[in-house]
Amino acid sequence: MCVGANRFVCRPATAVAILVAGFAATDAGAQKPGVPGRQESITVTNATQHRHTNRLIHATSPYLLQHAHNPVDWHEWGEEAFAKAKKEDKPIFLSIGYAACHWCHVMEHESFEVEAVADVLNRGFVAVKVDREERPDIDELYMAYTQQATGHGGWPMSVWLTPDGTPFHAGTYFPREHFVQILTAITKAWGEDRDRITAGADSAKEFFAAWSASPAAAEGVIGRETVDGAAGHIARYYDKTHGGVSGGGTNKFPPSMGMDLMLRVYARTGANDLFEAADITLDHMARGGIYDHIGGGICRYSTDVEWLVPHFEKMLYDQAMVSSIYLDAFQVTRNEAYAAVAADIFDYVIEDLQSPEGGFYSSRDADSEGLEGAFYVWTVEQVSEVLGEDDAKLFCEFYDVTPTGNWFENRGHAPAGPKNVLQITTPVAPFCNKRGLDLTEFKARLRGWREKMRTARAKRVAPGLDDKILTGWNGLMIASLAKGARVLDEPKYAEAAQRAASFLLAKLRKEGRLLRTYRKGEARLTGYLSDYAFLIEGLINLYEATFEQRWLDEAVLLTDAVVKHYRDDKGGAFFFTAADAETLVARSKNPRDGAIPSGNSVLALDFLRLAVLFDRKDYRAHAEGILRGFSEQASQIPGAFERLLCAADFYHDRVKEIAIIGDPAASDTKALLDTVYARYLPNKVVVLAADPAGETHMPLLKGKGRKDGKATAYVCEHYNCKLPVTEPDGLARQLDTK
Repeated sequence: MCVGANRFVCRPATAVAILVAGFAATDAGAQKPGVPGRQESITVTNATQHRHTNRLIHATSPYLLQHAHNPVDWHEWGEEAFAKAKKEDKPIFLSIGYAACHWCHVMEHESFEVEAVADVLNRGFVAVKVDREERPDIDELYMAYTQQATGHGGWPMSVWLTPDGTPFHAGTYFPREHFVQILTAITKAWGEDRDRITAGADSAKEFFAAWSASPAAAEGVIGRETVDGAAGHIARYYDKTHGGVSGGGTNKFPPSMGMDLMLRVYARTGANDLFEAADITLDHMARGGIYDHIGGGICRYSTDVEWLVPHFEKMLYDQAMVSSIYLDAFQVTRNEAYAAVAADIFDYVIEDLQSPEGGFYSSRDADSEGLEGAFYVWTVEQVSEVLGEDDAKLFCEFYDVTPTGNWFENRGHAPAGPKNVLQITTPVAPFCNKRGLDLTEFKARLRGWREKMRTARAKRVAPGLDDKILTGWNGLMIASLAKGARVLDEPKYAEAAQRAASFLLAKLRKEGRLLRTYRKGEARLTGYLSDYAFLIEGLINLYEATFEQRWLDEAVLLTDAVVKHYRDDKGGAFFFTAADAETLVARSKNPRDGAIPSGNSVLALDFLRLAVLFDRKDYRAHAEGILRGFSEQASQIPGAFERLLCAADFYHDRVKEIAIIGDPAASDTKALLDTVYARYLPNKVVVLAADPAGETHMPLLKGKGRKDGKATAYVCEHYNCKLPVTEPDGLARQLDTK
């Protein structure tokens, strides 16, 4: 199932849940469905080929377009749907998902494509479809309710609402029979026991009032002892054999934010358990089936604790966050394998997910030809056809491809017969040692085999592409690519990041404010806090990749827009939606990390970095407001506040303020920059000017020039600088001083 981490305290079932308890189905996390029908690709064909066409045919979201030919009378979220529900006195059935969600496809084929089910829905409800990626504000609210009411959450999310938008019953995936039974029970209750439904809605209103209330701000910001304690606490939950956290089940998501925090604290304290938890995780992820060994890129999560069989969808935000943590690990360890993973993800994203206009698409589906993972799995015979028998034998041995297969699940939505997900059970060096192979030569053979396999795989039916461009997710990708350009010394990654940033600022900004989504020439929806926070981070990183002042200037403009439109003047911190955005059942200021980091958490670090770069005390004060506002929650539930704790780590650290004066294209300047970025220094800012700085609004550049005509580095703390140095060794000594 397209599961989501449960970050909410569960409450007893609602009155309506009790009413329909005899019919309610468990979600796919606990009960597997029957065999679904054949899945169509994301591409929407001509309407004349379909028996039904509903309102979603006019949508821009690929997810909504997938449902445009269902017999269900779907509506998009909006006034029309709610007005119809009020006029006809019907409850609303709200279905939330996203284009790459496998279980969303399953429920569509089992229920929404079936006319008998559609008839029950159309007669008793106003059916509304929402793409959670376009409308994270709607998704967040109803996911919070779903989790508190049922104890779990995920997608597809199924929520029943009163005509004013208040939920009274919820779940996730339902097999067809159970779904129809629930629809029937709710229709009956709506007509005969409305008081029970009203009681459920009243309970939901009480929940949202408590959920959206601002917590009491602490007297001080999150303390360093809280940061260090949280890192240790999180590390204790990591699997010491395979890495990662399964949370008591079998699914494992790449824990990028947790590893970010652990590596930061390890670098400062030397706590080896923190390093080992991250290192084991990154090693096993890179060798497991969750990583695409042929085409590059990382899948959303593994369905087993060994990282072997993934849920095959590839999300842009995972490519961004996972590549970034591999860059960090490379700086810590100098393990070239980690650098190679980051570069491989970047190359995949640029080739497969970057649009001709420059922005990055959202995701690749898990399924093709109606089967999950069909594009990615192999048999021994298929490998032999591509590589020839002799090379195939060694390839299969290295990547664990066997005649009996290593993926044994045989559900109707997975390829039948022996299936192999490529994984590396033995690292390349021990593998070569055991077989007497030359390491360098074998690596070269692997590269050649990979290209042949990639060419052969490209002839298969590719998983569907969700080609909408989301501002926030693009910001995450820009941030990682820009960082990678410096850490890996690869200009093409900076170029890709610049193309994306230029596109977003030109096409997804209107009157100085960001828009959320873009597809086929149309940008729409007011941006959310995360859109601003993630893009600001990307622009700051892009400045460090290029040292072009325009990126920082754009970051400041967006930061000021955030303060104007999203700040909670009474409770501190920042709302997820703008002050003039659509009014929903609650206005969220939720600071907790989920599949992506919280907007407040990323924004706190943005404020701190810009405060140093421009000596903006107001920015630092805004960061302190966030760190105070959520201090108590972060200390109580550290696993839900990993990125906020990273911001607190920056706040308390002796931030390295590094100014370099020199020609960016000159070898002596490059040598100094390479010295900086060869090190893991998460709490730093870097500025550069080609010549002695004259008029500048960046205090770190004021009064600084070249020494003896050479490129010169200044290492400062709180704007107090050490003696300028011109040689990499001298700079290294200053940077390595604690």
